[in-house]
Amino acid sequence: MERASQVIGQSGAFLDALERASRAAALDRPVLVIGERGTGKELVAERLHRLSPRWDQPLVIMNCAALPETLIEAELFGHEAGAFTGATKARVGRFEEADGGTLFLDELGTLSMAAQERLLRAVEYGEITRIGSSRPMRVDVRIVAATNEHLPDKVDRHEFRADLLDRLSFEVVTLPPLRSRSGDIHVLADHFGRRMAAELGWERWHGFGPAAVEQLMRHRWPGNVRELRNVVERAVYRWEQGGPVDLIEIDPFASPYRPQSAAIPRPDPATASPDTGPQDDEVTACEVGPSDFKSRVALFERDLLTRSLAENRFNQRQTAEALGLSYDQLRHALRRHDLIGTVA
Repeated sequence: MERASQVIGQSGAFLDALERASRAAALDRPVLVIGERGTGKELVAERLHRLSPRWDQPLVIMNCAALPETLIEAELFGHEAGAFTGATKARVGRFEEADGGTLFLDELGTLSMAAQERLLRAVEYGEITRIGSSRPMRVDVRIVAATNEHLPDKVDRHEFRADLLDRLSFEVVTLPPLRSRSGDIHVLADHFGRRMAAELGWERWHGFGPAAVEQLMRHRWPGNVRELRNVVERAVYRWEQGGPVDLIEIDPFASPYRPQSAAIPRPDPATASPDTGPQDDEVTACEVGPSDFKSRVALFERDLLTRSLAENRFNQRQTAEALGLSYDQLRHALRRHDLIGTVA
């Protein structure tokens, strides 16, 4: 399976996750990849396969959320002819297709409890049984699974088997969201922009203008790398003025003519009741801690500095670049918050 996509990034948190995946690749053990939508879980799964001794065997991908519950088991384990209505002939399942290679189960948290029970047996004993058959068969499959959910919470709610989670979590690779990889935003955007420009036949890629860069860095990217790619490719394809691309439209649905019937009403700040409380998530997140404005700002700034230092492996120059500060500005901020002693 060949892909045009690449794993791109230079932030400390992202490189740490890739290093963990690379080390686990050589071991014939299950790996669980955790991350928000659009963070590149499938690309990491492919990396785990390509760097493993099974690299020349099949990599079979199955999205557990893409099938109705009634078909998941048949898709995983296959079925015999006549096993159920519509099963006119026997069909191999994904486990048989992946025999000798890797099976990537995306959206693992959506599996039903019945499917989880059969999956546990397959992982534990290396045996599967087609639906409608009484004869088990041996398979040699490495499982890589991915989810955007916190599976221990689902275990606590009795929605996921604890024994299956134990078997699949030999190693857990957690991918950071793009908002925690601010230093990678421009690198990724330039890559996607350059690739789109080549697809459109541009003679030269001029990069992004200052207004576009500011928009890219300011957005929170809830859709992560996938959203960034769509935004950048759309901006390049729409740009007709030559030179650096300097107009970014984050929301493709933005239009004065878009339907309003399904819009969620938002309270008018002028008429809101005093005891309604803050409605914005960012404000609500600041409710813990000091109550006066200056103390809250200082607390937020210290937290931002601490997280950025950790994401950039405490390299001050990389941290300054990621935050859009000069080296001297960063040093001044670190001294102000008594953080000099925490970095080399």
